Amino acid sequence: MKTPSDRYRQWLYLDRATGFALDVSRMDFPDDLVTREAARIDAAHRAMRELEAGGIANPDEQRRVGHYWLRDSARAPDAETRVAIDDARAAIVRFAADVHAGRVRPERAEQFRQLVVVGIGGSALGPQLVAEALGRGPARDAMRIFFADNTDPDGFDRLLTRLGGADGLATTLVAVTSKSGGTKETRNGMLEIGRAYGLAGLKFARHAVAVTSDGSELDRVAKRDAWLTTFPMWDWVGGRTSVMSSVGLVPAALQGVDVDAILAGARTMDAWTRESDARRNPALLLALAWHKATGGRGEKDMVVLPYSDRFELFSRYLQQLVMESLGKRLDLGGNVVHQGIAVYGNKGSTDQHAYVQQLRDGVPNFFATFVQVLNERDGEPFEVEPEVTSGDYLFGFLEGTRRALYEAGRPSVSITIPRADAVSLGMLIALFERAVGFYASFININAYHQPGVEAGKKAATEVLDMQRNVVRSVRALGTPSSATQVAAHVGSPDVELVWKILNRLASNPQRPVRRVDDTAADPFDTTFASRDD
Repeated sequence: MKTPSDRYRQWLYLDRATGFALDVSRMDFPDDLVTREAARIDAAHRAMRELEAGGIANPDEQRRVGHYWLRDSARAPDAETRVAIDDARAAIVRFAADVHAGRVRPERAEQFRQLVVVGIGGSALGPQLVAEALGRGPARDAMRIFFADNTDPDGFDRLLTRLGGADGLATTLVAVTSKSGGTKETRNGMLEIGRAYGLAGLKFARHAVAVTSDGSELDRVAKRDAWLTTFPMWDWVGGRTSVMSSVGLVPAALQGVDVDAILAGARTMDAWTRESDARRNPALLLALAWHKATGGRGEKDMVVLPYSDRFELFSRYLQQLVMESLGKRLDLGGNVVHQGIAVYGNKGSTDQHAYVQQLRDGVPNFFATFVQVLNERDGEPFEVEPEVTSGDYLFGFLEGTRRALYEAGRPSVSITIPRADAVSLGMLIALFERAVGFYASFININAYHQPGVEAGKKAATEVLDMQRNVVRSVRALGTPSSATQVAAHVGSPDVELVWKILNRLASNPQRPVRRVDDTAADPFDTTFASRDD
């Protein structure tokens, strides 16, 4: 019978030149897995080759999926695309250098010192991961970076306070990121921050850049108002795979990150994951392990445990990449399959004191993904005990947790990177992008569209339409009215939604509805009136 060490030697992927390693030996699959899954592997390789060659990978929108070209433009299917990629990267690097040197400067200050990225979903999660993983701190980064990634009024107020009020805005550059320009959360962030510039007596356009597609609503606004510049987004790059496009490179370059190193790391991983031999292909190994662990049906969750403060946001980034890509109702044949893999996590060793207790002793509905960074710090080591550093403890907690889970029959994957640097981050991102693509092929779904997201946007629009009707109804009724009465006046059977709208508006003193009588036992009998009455 093979020992854990035997399995480790058999299934370890190790690149000695870089120090990158992937260990799937603690996943529960047979030694002949690759042979058994040969047909799936071959099909997945074909699908990936077609994707990279420029095939239509998103048939419902008739568009290509080309995020792999971003780090190796020579693989783009035509010269026009190749030139566009190269020109965009060069423009980003040049603009960042001009900002850092003060050649591009704000309206009333010598230099931009701060950056606010306004975006949501992939337009925020990827840049946030890069900023947290590769930032060197406020005193060493070329610019301090902040994010407006929600449509929370209190969140905007807190952000503006952290920026330093009017004085801070005077040295702040704003990058608004939206492919269509119609994403409401991003539009709202732009308007809220633009208003703050106006109140400070500053011209927002003199402090703003756009990352958007040519001819979009945002592009038209930026050109009409003469923003500083605009960087491209292309329809063949999806939000969750956009971190190596202008979406991620603009904020990274402005922060002072080596964007070429990120691209180089991803390019290296892409080369490894084109290998036809699954044992020498880390993304295929990872996708095979997922498929076996989840039964190809998402039967177990992925718990991401990076043992590094720099990668605290990695699980959030993977939530979108994995869950938006794999969470689908229909397969490619139109059959209802309800696919997906749930992702959550935090960081080690924080999780030793949080939910590892359940992972070891509770419901066995997960597999863990450990991420280890070999280099523990720059500079001289500090011993917290004789011959023991805090990094030694971190390694001990990681390996101890991994072993404890294995002894309890809980599967895990381990990924090792040499350093928390730009090359390694590029490798990690590319590894999971490729694994998601392979896994999607295994289960016969389209990883590159997101109909559920569009359904949510449509539903939100319907709620806002209802709110407008509710406010008009309250004003028209003219006397204190309950949610039931307002719903009847609006002509809607959804009394619950009407009550929630009335209750929320009445809880904000500046909004058009006030609460009149809240003594009834049934909340639907609470009465409301217009603040004008």
